[in-house]
Formats: sequence, C-alpha cells, structure tokens
Amino acid sequence: MSEQQTAGTIPIEKKVPRREAGFRLPYRFEIDPVGPASPWWVTIVSIVLAIVACGIFIALNGMNPIVVYAKMLKGAFGSSFGITETLVKAIPLLLCGLGVSIAYRISVWNIGAEGQFLAGAMAATAVTVYFPQLPMYISIPSMVVASIVAGGVWGLLTAIPRTYFQVNELITSLMLNYVALLALNYAVFGPWKDPKGFNFPGSPMFTAAQSFPTFGTTRLHFGIIFAILAVLLYAFMIRYTRWGYELRLIGANAEAARNAGIRISRHVLVVMIISGGVAGLAGMSEVSGVAHRLMYGISPGYGYTAIIVAWLAKLNPAGLVISSVLFGGLIVGGYSVQTIGLPSSTSSMIQGAILFFLIAGGMAGKIRIRRNR
Repeated sequence: MSEQQTAGTIPIEKKVPRREAGFRLPYRFEIDPVGPASPWWVTIVSIVLAIVACGIFIALNGMNPIVVYAKMLKGAFGSSFGITETLVKAIPLLLCGLGVSIAYRISVWNIGAEGQFLAGAMAATAVTVYFPQLPMYISIPSMVVASIVAGGVWGLLTAIPRTYFQVNELITSLMLNYVALLALNYAVFGPWKDPKGFNFPGSPMFTAAQSFPTFGTTRLHFGIIFAILAVLLYAFMIRYTRWGYELRLIGANAEAARNAGIRISRHVLVVMIISGGVAGLAGMSEVSGVAHRLMYGISPGYGYTAIIVAWLAKLNPAGLVISSVLFGGLIVGGYSVQTIGLPSSTSSMIQGAILFFLIAGGMAGKIRIRRNR
C-alpha cells in the first residue's frame, strides 16, 4: 500500500486531455447583432451589384443590358418631360419613405405605408364627394387635413396593439394594407362610383377647385412643395429638438432611454400617428395632383417601394430625396423599355435586387471573424 493510501488521502488521478476528432478551422464566423452600421460605400456597391445581376437576366432574355439601361436613363432623365414625370413619381415615394423613416428611427417596423397611403386618398376623396361645392381655399386644406388624420388613425391601429398587447407591428401593419385596399375597392365599385364613368371603377372627376395646381403645362403639381417642406421639417426636428434626440436615443438603445425616464410607449404612439399621417398626405397628393379622382389601382405599390427608399437612404433626409428621385426614375424608365419589348416590371426587378443587396451588405457588415483557440 502506498504512502498516500496509508495517510488516508484519496489519490488524484491524472487527467489525460481528449483529442478532438475531425478537422477544425483556425477561424470562425460570428454575427454581431449590435455591430456598427455599414459604411456609405456599401450602398453604392449594392446598387452596382443589383444592376449587374439584373443585366445578366436581361441578357438571358436576349436583350443588350447596356441598351436597356440607356433607354431607361434617357426615358427618365433625358428630357424635360422625363424629368418632370420622374419628379411626379418621386412625390409619393418621398412622402411615404419619410413616413417609414420616422417609424424606423425608433425601431418600429412600419410596413403599412401602402394602407396609410390608401386611407389618406380615400379621406381626401370623401371631402370631394360629400362637399363638392367648396372653393379651393377651403377644399384643398380640408383634403390635406382629412388625409393626414386618416393616415394617422391607420398608423395608430398598428401602434395600439404593439404598445398595449405586444402584437408584432409587422403583422398588423401588413394586414391593414389589405383592409385599406378592400375598403377602397368597395368605395370605387360601390357608393362612390361615378354614374357617368361608363362603368369605370372610380369616383367622379375632381373639379379645378379640388385639384392641386401644376407647374406650367407639365403634370408636376404643388404636392412637391408639401414633400420638400415635410423633409426639411423632419431634418430639423431630428437634429435640433429634444423630441428628435429622444427618438435617436430610443433607436440606439431603448433600455438606456427607458432608464433615462423616456416614455417609449408614448413615443411609439406619436411616431406612428405622424408616420401614417405623412403617408396619408402622399395619397391625397396622388388623387388631387395626378389622377384627379379615386380609382381602382391608384397606387402601383408606392408604400412598399417606400421601404426600399428608406433603407437606401439610411433614414437620412437628403438621402430620402435622392433615393426617391432614383426610384421615380426607375418607374418612368420601366415604362420606356416597353417600346423595345421588355415589360415595365423590369423596374420592379431592379428595385427588388437593390433591396436584396442592401440587406446582404448590411448583414455582411455585422459578420466578425474570430480565431479559434
């Protein structure tokens, strides 16, 4: 018997290190969810990659991508008519993109700008249907106020379940889009249908007192003034007011904002009202400045495209202006390529590709390479 056993101690067994089976890489990849935002050049690279990827599909369709892109560029920016039409399309994109950006500032994922746009368009049309004899100095302000209120209420329908019942705003805002669309279809096929419209699903045409004035002989209307003023107000509020500081703090660190005494639930309600109201104003500008009536298919998806506009701009006011003009040009350029045998949905393909590469670029910026020990 050994000395340790006679002393009453327990012998310590020597541990032999196990050999791990299989090959192990010296590095591993991790995703940092709170990593810094991707740099500005990622946006440029994302756009270039989207253009290249779509060019491959266009080439596989038997067309020359350079010719197609040149046609789109010329159609959107190659003439005064193309530029004004691009700006006409940029107005609802800018307003809806602004509404989405305000909500995204505090990490409220509002994808209901399409429904809020339609709610604003219907509220503005209601003024023309039930008060057709109002003069311009009363009808236009009334339509503006009605559209903002209707869009704000539509946004509030998303904010209340999120704030008080913890319902995911992605689900409610998306479902409310279809509710607004069905309500619009009921109105234009039913009680608001123009009896003199040859069975066309639309409201009676607006009078001159109910329509936005235009610049010269173009279709560019005074809605662009509302859009520019809204962006300037957004830039000032976010950067120079206490309210804007609180929004930025909530977006950066909600827990720190809560510990600082900021009532996040109240901000969510207010922000969603503003977000929906701005998108509702976009609906009013479209029916009053472009269509001059409420009709079936009044929106080709402005509220959904606005999500890409906001992502591309990184919620920056100047970036919103640039990206809305860019996507307005894509829509107009999509109409131009129809003359060479491609569908107008080519622009939608490019928009989707840009969003895909933007998201991929943002995820790539959060990947970290760690050494395995």
